[in-house]
Amino acid sequence: MVDSTNKKKQDKTSCQAYLLRVLNDPFDPSVEIPILTRSYNWFFTDIVGAANPAILAKDQARKVWVLNELVGRTETFKQRNPKLDVMTITGDGMVIGFYDTPEKPLRLAIELQKLLSRYNQSTKGKDKLTIRIGIESGPVYFVKDLTGKDNFWGPGIIKARRIMDLARPMQILTSAKIYEDVGKLAPENKGLMHNIGKYKIKHNEEILIYNVYKDGIGNKLPPPHSSSKLLPPDVTAQFLFPRIEIKLDVTDPKTMLTHHTWLWKLINNTEVPKDLVSYMLDGDQPREFSDLNIRVKDGKNKKLGITLNENKPQHKAFVVKLNKPIKPNKLGILKLEYDWEETERKYFYRVASYCKKFSYSMTIPKDIEVKPRILKVDPATGFKDFASPPANIKYFRNRTEISWQTSNLEAHDSYQFEW
Repeated sequence: MVDSTNKKKQDKTSCQAYLLRVLNDPFDPSVEIPILTRSYNWFFTDIVGAANPAILAKDQARKVWVLNELVGRTETFKQRNPKLDVMTITGDGMVIGFYDTPEKPLRLAIELQKLLSRYNQSTKGKDKLTIRIGIESGPVYFVKDLTGKDNFWGPGIIKARRIMDLARPMQILTSAKIYEDVGKLAPENKGLMHNIGKYKIKHNEEILIYNVYKDGIGNKLPPPHSSSKLLPPDVTAQFLFPRIEIKLDVTDPKTMLTHHTWLWKLINNTEVPKDLVSYMLDGDQPREFSDLNIRVKDGKNKKLGITLNENKPQHKAFVVKLNKPIKPNKLGILKLEYDWEETERKYFYRVASYCKKFSYSMTIPKDIEVKPRILKVDPATGFKDFASPPANIKYFRNRTEISWQTSNLEAHDSYQFEW
């Protein structure tokens, strides 16, 4: 018994001496970070809302499993080179680096979203899976981790993560570098990638971003600026809308040039007079503000002054100054008109605040085949469901007219009109 006790004391003393010796020893000066990097084409994705404490951990884990399973079913992932491509799981997402071509992360993103769309159509509510994706090319260092395995870290993967962080739910964002490398390879690639201007990422770095969307792929809405100095406060949200009328007229079927008319009847919902109203417009084709023929008139048909705040190729934001302020609880009328191509034949509209009556109508030359659909869009996830009732269609000698109306819309209710 005494021998056993003495042995334990000796072991403890020996362990303590070894630990002190290790802690006091300097690091081996020959250990250095490799100077040469390796460049990869990065696909970075994660699950939107996976860390929400209101969601059970088991449900969160299932979504991670579903994401991994869907990525594994894509042809791009199946055809990867396990010896040269790299990947790692990031908890609620993953990052994959392709060694050979920047086309692969773009192709993987498109394949994954198609599979995910099919999956979400078969699920309900909280079981639906929403992701965001960032794509970039760039170098990384390979460093041994605590287990002796090669791990990668560096500007390429960091930039891909920053780009992904900008994205809305179900959105694919890429850098200008990816556009230069991939967008010009084929017309179908160029048609997918839309210049949405410069965005600030961490450390105030500014990068040019391209939004990837077309035919049910991606999210057309531009990502929000986290701290934009360009956009004014959303004064429009301080109004209620007894009525909103949206009218589209396709004036050139070859380019889908469309004349847009918005008629707003709005009530000042604050306690002070209001003389500023903000607008935001988006279009399918890059256009200068001056080319859109934008004009705004009041209820007396008097033209109003416009102050431009943001002039991105496919996104415009501006403020209208009223000739006479709208007093609290009083009604005002505004009419906006502009011309912009709708080449995708899809039009998106979101109400800023409560709207009692909403109507939509459009006309198009009769020789253009139409397949009208009206979809209600969840602004948080991008999920779409058929709106009720269906659209009305009337055929005339030289035109087709589509109309639809609804009532009692809440703030941020969103609809997509297709034809």
